[in-house]
Amino acid sequence: MQTVTLNNGVEVPILGFGVYQIPEDQTEKAVADALAVGYRLIDTAAAYGNEAAVGRALAGSGIPREELFVTTKLWVQDAGEQHTVEAFSKSLERLGLDYVDLYLIHQPYGDYYSEWRAMQGLYREGRVRAIGVSNFHSDRLIDLITNNEVTPAVNQIETHPFYQRTEYQRLMTEHRVQLMSWGPFAEGRNGLFTHPALTAVAEAHGVSVAQVVLRWLIQRDVVVIPKSVNPDRIAQNFDVFGFTLTEDEIAHIAALDTGASVFFDHRDPGMTVRLGSVRVS
Repeated sequence: MQTVTLNNGVEVPILGFGVYQIPEDQTEKAVADALAVGYRLIDTAAAYGNEAAVGRALAGSGIPREELFVTTKLWVQDAGEQHTVEAFSKSLERLGLDYVDLYLIHQPYGDYYSEWRAMQGLYREGRVRAIGVSNFHSDRLIDLITNNEVTPAVNQIETHPFYQRTEYQRLMTEHRVQLMSWGPFAEGRNGLFTHPALTAVAEAHGVSVAQVVLRWLIQRDVVVIPKSVNPDRIAQNFDVFGFTLTEDEIAHIAALDTGASVFFDHRDPGMTVRLGSVRVS
């Protein structure tokens, strides 16, 4: 498996498996199927409500812990560092692990400065191998970098053919922050799976549109975490290292960029209130 090296020297697989919106009663099997195919990066979050199911799949896989890379995320907490430590301990217990490989602030809301201070402490204690953020726009990311000792290793953000984040990736690379894509298929919006530009590339290589999108992200050095509950698609999404997109094909995909989210804007005041008011136990 191809890997990328984070700013603290930790290596992470460039292709992983995400479990967002997978119901808890389907998560254990989906993760077990992914691990059987060869995925070693598993991405979950406290807010997904399926950390325990992920933990059962990891425990039942028989795969040595050091071969796995487990990511989970901290939801918006009450102010104060202790709340972050408590939330982390609950995630660790649900996962059945002694440590996680990557711990992310899930949303750029609330007192994320106290969260980051607590996460820096967890990192120094060795309970987390790397820490980062998710859904942070450039201003908040650079502010966090400028005013803290530890630079986030990762920023997990919406990235797909219709919202490519190319300029933002350049900025993150300059500050040694790894881009990780969530929503690589845009949940099928804008007709992604039947888009003529993408289907033409897929037909040229004898692969699916999903495989083209994943290969495109990988060639951009973006870590990507597709999700599925279909065993055939899980396997197909992992089979993306046997072909290479040409410069012309990459240029055709680049033309699809709209520069805007297909879901919502994290800078929208209404979304700030909505997400910031949700509590996760």
